[in-house]
Amino acid sequence: MDGRDRGRAEEAAARKPARERILETAYGLFAARGVRDVGIDEIISHSGSAKATFYRHFPSKEALVLAYMDRWYQVRHDVIEEAIEHTDTPDDAILTAFNVLDDWFSRGADEVNTFLHVLTEFGPNHPLGRAAMEHLAAIRGRLAALATRAGLDDPEGFAWSFHILTKGAMVASIEGDHHAALRARNLARALIEQHRPNPERRLGLERPSESAGDREFLRQLDDANGDVPPRLDDANGGGALRELDDANR
Repeated sequence: MDGRDRGRAEEAAARKPARERILETAYGLFAARGVRDVGIDEIISHSGSAKATFYRHFPSKEALVLAYMDRWYQVRHDVIEEAIEHTDTPDDAILTAFNVLDDWFSRGADEVNTFLHVLTEFGPNHPLGRAAMEHLAAIRGRLAALATRAGLDDPEGFAWSFHILTKGAMVASIEGDHHAALRARNLARALIEQHRPNPERRLGLERPSESAGDREFLRQLDDANGDVPPRLDDANGGGALRELDDANR
């Protein structure tokens, strides 16, 4: 960006409402460095706003952080929902989140980890930590709805497991794994298969579980390595088999 372009960008930013300038400034700083490391004075200075203007729109730093998280949630939601609209199957709709994450990771979008950062910085008992968890819960709710649409078993449990994969991909990306989202997507495919309904169970045709006696008998058959199966003892009906043998002699 040359001097003229930079000047035009600054002019365009100056024409924005003060609240939007403050929020955009905080968005970039919070995403890059975390919440605790960024002070209000720095935000005021970078946004070109007066302190009185700042407090008129955001009575506290906490209020600004809440607005920042709301903004990121909406950005995230809109991008993923648009991607879902271009998928062909319910499975693809679920997995598209990893395609979006892969794009964000490749572009170094720091805001991807916003909710995890805030939760880690402040903990689950702080108002900001609770707000982050509410956003995460909303994301799981959407995942559960997609799982229901795909006909998967236990949509809520699926959403929790899927969320573990997305969070793990975020951490791996921070560590430098440039393929974290794609690796997680492959694991998510296996997770989808794990939550497929079992047709036999749904129709009541699932094979009943083996008893301890059944398992012991099968173990003895395995030990015989294809030889004649060992005779059962009296406790498992061996006496009746001997009587049948005697009668046939």
